[in-house]
Amino acid sequence: MAGEDRKSIVIAGYDRCAQAYAAARATDPSPELALLLERLPQSARVLDVGCGAGVPVTAALAQVSTVVGVDISRTQIALARDNVPTAELIHGDIMAQQFDDASFDAAAAFYAIFHLPREEQLALLRRLHRWIRPGGHLLATLPCSDHAGYTEPDFFGVTMYWSHYATTWYSDRLQELGFAVLHLSVAGHGYRGIAALPPERHPVVLAQRK
Repeated sequence: MAGEDRKSIVIAGYDRCAQAYAAARATDPSPELALLLERLPQSARVLDVGCGAGVPVTAALAQVSTVVGVDISRTQIALARDNVPTAELIHGDIMAQQFDDASFDAAAAFYAIFHLPREEQLALLRRLHRWIRPGGHLLATLPCSDHAGYTEPDFFGVTMYWSHYATTWYSDRLQELGFAVLHLSVAGHGYRGIAALPPERHPVVLAQRK
């Protein structure tokens, strides 16, 4: 399956399930977000990769910084514009965006990297390293296991695409690119009130650009 076909699955899926997905998201951000918030300088500029409907991560970041949120789903971005009107929100593929080098104090990517085709994920990490200023930070959820790509037939009623490497692949690539890994912990799925869902583990990495 070509990369654009895989991305089309993600776009169509989130456009269709955006309301249900947003309603299921926890309204309070993961405690790990505090690791980034406490390190942000005054008047920080932060990139939110895969911002979705803007709740809870974009909204929390917008309280203390200028946020640029990017999401590939038009419906998700429309919701984010209602939920976080102070953020700069861009509808588009993160791999198609052009930002100046060292133009962000930090970047966040919650539950987003694994929706990219796996062959693009190293290129994304390279871009994030370039876009974050020296001394700035990246906070991201990472996959646990290695899988070249698959679809889930009933993700909030739609088909969804995923691909990923094991956690160590990401931590190794970050360090090779010039990030120092400061923290690695585990978060859950980030939903609220869905007892029927099986438990999920999402490693969370905080890294600092050297």
